[in-house]
Amino acid sequence: MPDRPVLDRAARTRLWWEIGILLALSVGRSALYSVLALVQALTREQSLGDQSTALNPSADAQAFWDVLYQFLAVGFGLVAVALALWLLWEPGSSAFRRIGLDFRHPLGDLGKAALLLVVIGVPGLALYAGGRALGITVQVDASPLDPSWFTVPLLLLAALRAGLTEEVIFIGYLFDRLRRLGWGWWTIILSTAGLRAAYHAYQGFGPIIGNFAMGVVFGWCYRRWGRVMPLVIAHALIDIVAFIGYPLAAALWPGVFAPAPTPTPTPTPTP
Repeated sequence: MPDRPVLDRAARTRLWWEIGILLALSVGRSALYSVLALVQALTREQSLGDQSTALNPSADAQAFWDVLYQFLAVGFGLVAVALALWLLWEPGSSAFRRIGLDFRHPLGDLGKAALLLVVIGVPGLALYAGGRALGITVQVDASPLDPSWFTVPLLLLAALRAGLTEEVIFIGYLFDRLRRLGWGWWTIILSTAGLRAAYHAYQGFGPIIGNFAMGVVFGWCYRRWGRVMPLVIAHALIDIVAFIGYPLAAALWPGVFAPAPTPTPTPTPTP
């Protein structure tokens, strides 16, 4: 991707305000709450391995309202992505084309996404399992929605939202803005990877490490490819596997992917 010109003092100040406002509206706010959730979890009497968290919690017990709230959550979640793209837009320069969020190279993007799925997805699953075994990762309930007709479409939309939100903001937007501020490439890659790790801190230390590594790999790939689309596809595929494949994994490895059933106490006979 081409370098952007370094700005003067006034433009740099305005750009820092822009970055701060967008992050406060989206992933930065979530990262702060995520870190606080981890700190709170560490202060409980239970170990991290005995705690759990839900990635796609039900919004309402009634099916109709649950579906409505879930769809609204996806829609409003994408507003931050739209804002990032709008801020990147310049006269005569499409933000979609600049960060490579388009369909100009569908086969190449799919091939690169498949490669990233293998490089990031499989080790990430192993890292999660290892973290659970060591008791440093909370139990992540990836798809606690009821098994109804709307469950799979909602989980697919949730995976797409996660891919667009994280890759457009962490990679497409921040790389452009921080580069304009004169930051070096590896400083940008490591900083955005650290923010991505903080964004997932509520899941425990295993996902912190895994998402930091994911951020480094994705940042390096974006530096080489200049396209966000393969990253969005790979991220969405990883989440689809996690969200929809989770019930199968929970059935096969209940001690790792689902909490162990609590034994029913044997009633004491009354003398």
